[in-house]
Amino acid sequence: MKFALTIGRVLWTTALFAVSAGFAQETEEKPLRIIAFGAHPDDVEFRLSGCAAKWVAKGHKVKFVSVTNGDIGHWNESGGVLARRRGAEVKEAAKRLGVEVEMLDIHDGELMPTLENRKTIARLIRDWDADIVLTHRPYDYHPDHRNAGLLVRDAAFMIKVPFYVPDSPPIKHSTTFLYFYDRFTTPYPFEADIAVSIDDVFDKKLHAIDALESQVYEGGALGSEKTLTQRFAVDPVMRKRFLKNSWEKRDGNIAKKFRAALIKRYGEEKGQAVKVAEVFKICEYAHQPTEAEIKRLFPFFD
Repeated sequence: MKFALTIGRVLWTTALFAVSAGFAQETEEKPLRIIAFGAHPDDVEFRLSGCAAKWVAKGHKVKFVSVTNGDIGHWNESGGVLARRRGAEVKEAAKRLGVEVEMLDIHDGELMPTLENRKTIARLIRDWDADIVLTHRPYDYHPDHRNAGLLVRDAAFMIKVPFYVPDSPPIKHSTTFLYFYDRFTTPYPFEADIAVSIDDVFDKKLHAIDALESQVYEGGALGSEKTLTQRFAVDPVMRKRFLKNSWEKRDGNIAKKFRAALIKRYGEEKGQAVKVAEVFKICEYAHQPTEAEIKRLFPFFD
């Protein structure tokens, strides 16, 4: 009898260990789900395409959302024609990156932090079952950027409340909310809690944002006929040279400005060598990830 009980305990312990190990492996291998909200059809692509390419390469799921349709974001086009054009641009950029994309039908320049819009954002986050949510800080030059930041920030707690938009199931796990980089200092300047080298995927980022012709080559809302002669070269070699030079400067300046944050993540030698980077600030109104969680959410660091 004692021998049988001992064998039984061994078998039970072995089975329990196998189940636990299987669950741990499944949890560890479950793809991350990242959703990013930009005010316009280009904002997320400009700020996140490098990291998006890195997540996708590791098998994680990424979705870009434009909260407005961008229908006044050009100096020579507007309305439904422009909205359709910019929708096609972000779809092509998403295809090149391997991410999903959605554009909401809200007029450019008219985004407001309404209850209806907050519920829409909360549903999108819940339906994506997001591990990471990214957006603008609510301090920015553009009212759409500010209001997109407010809407996403104000959804941070509500996505867990069961009877808030009850048609969409609440998120049960911890979700980290992050802000994109911006250069504004009022009420306080951006601080980089997470800095990621995109040296290895910079060409992929360029290939993605190359699809945003109305903004990248035609100057968007503040362009002109002169912009076309300066930027929109017929020669594809000249065009790609312009793109590479402008974004090396833009993302290179980010790497220089937040060198200390890069060194924190990569060590002195590798951190000093980073040429182009994307950086993010943790939103204090949502889950505060530990260093171990940051390494899990951004599995790019040694």
